[in-house]
Amino acid sequence: MTAVDAELNFATAEHLAGLIRSKALSPAELMDHTLARIADLNPRIGAFVALDEERARTEAAAQTERIAAGEDLGPLGGLPFGVKDLEDADGFVTTKGSRAYRDNLVDRDSVQVERLRAAGAILLGKTNTPEFGHTGISFNELFPATRNPWNLDRTSGGSSGGTSAAIASGMTAIGTASDGAGSVRIPACFVGAFGLKVSFGRIPIGPSSFTNWMDTSVYGPLTRTVRDGALFLDQVVGYHPSDPDSLPDVDASYLDRLDEPLPKLRIGFNPNLGGLKVQSDVAREVAKAAAVFEELGHEVVECDDELPEMLLWWARIGRFQALASMWDVYTERRDEFGEAYLPGLDFALGTQPVDFGEFARLRAELNNKLWELFEQYDLLLTPTMPIEAVDAEGPIPQEVEGERYTFAGFTVPFNFSGHPAATVRAGFTDGGLPAGLQIAGRRHRDDVVLQASYAYEQVRPWNDHWPEI
Repeated sequence: MTAVDAELNFATAEHLAGLIRSKALSPAELMDHTLARIADLNPRIGAFVALDEERARTEAAAQTERIAAGEDLGPLGGLPFGVKDLEDADGFVTTKGSRAYRDNLVDRDSVQVERLRAAGAILLGKTNTPEFGHTGISFNELFPATRNPWNLDRTSGGSSGGTSAAIASGMTAIGTASDGAGSVRIPACFVGAFGLKVSFGRIPIGPSSFTNWMDTSVYGPLTRTVRDGALFLDQVVGYHPSDPDSLPDVDASYLDRLDEPLPKLRIGFNPNLGGLKVQSDVAREVAKAAAVFEELGHEVVECDDELPEMLLWWARIGRFQALASMWDVYTERRDEFGEAYLPGLDFALGTQPVDFGEFARLRAELNNKLWELFEQYDLLLTPTMPIEAVDAEGPIPQEVEGERYTFAGFTVPFNFSGHPAATVRAGFTDGGLPAGLQIAGRRHRDDVVLQASYAYEQVRPWNDHWPEI
């Protein structure tokens, strides 16, 4: 590997796009490099589950000719990207990580993929995910487990684990991700990247043949740097008629907003959300990361507010929604669902009105508590994950340091509330694995969460330290 190759591996999307725009690097050259990197690493890491090399090379060659002729390729011109295998991309099978959907060939892009391609990005293929995104490790019965570039025995997280592994191993600089209970933030945390769960509706989800009622899932950027996350976001936000919940276009570039200084903020730091167990070395790194905001001149107040436990309800009501959305498949090909996923569908058959009532009341309680909390604070800081990355093929442990804990206890509240929440690299555990700091903001203030993440990143940059594989 040459010095130029090594530089390209972990170059930011912003830098790569600039090289292509200046004609110092052609889309064809970047594509050749990317596909060689994937061929070398993917057999060990399992980030990509499907590729169309011929199509990607053809598009890169066409872009190379277009830019030579003076054409503007767009803000992401020439950048290869992968699509999480829960999201549609024209010409690829959307397997959802399930044998029941292994023949689900689609003939159009999602709105997000369509917008990325319109911005000049070049579609490579699909990235791995657990079956229907139901767990925090990207392991299913169709494809090999996705592994963490920092330690190949560990997971890169879920459910956007394929994208996070591609980012952290230097295969690609961008890729799509989604978050229904932490599925952007968990994998970003486990690989030491940046991830943002945007406000509900910020990025359109569609087109769809089924309207979800839980309104917890969003698309969101998972990148190596905050600036790349803002650049990605600028290309995909804004209203689309296929998604009735999509928010109107924003009136300013998220990337441009990063250069605006933050006013002095009042920030709450809640190290355990009122009692959640956190691995001791994770807690240590998160506390050090939270202290950075005091160095930046903000008021940081340690708090111990407790939020309602929503994770079990996410699983129960979410599985009932999934059962409704694919009832025909469940009744006709039940035996094709994975053994880890199927029991939840079977259990969902017993869901009753009283269950929906209890779920709705707890969700209202959560909203009211966060309403009160964000009356006091501009931002809330917590650990992203209470533990370091677990074994790549599971199972997810039930205890940490001899005590019960809640795997996604810090991430899932903000899916039910709709608040934006990001993860930044806090440091490393004693085992050499990344730990993450979660930064949550007031509803619809994605811009402030991005600005705060960027201010932190300026003090504690991490993009110069990635695993050697």
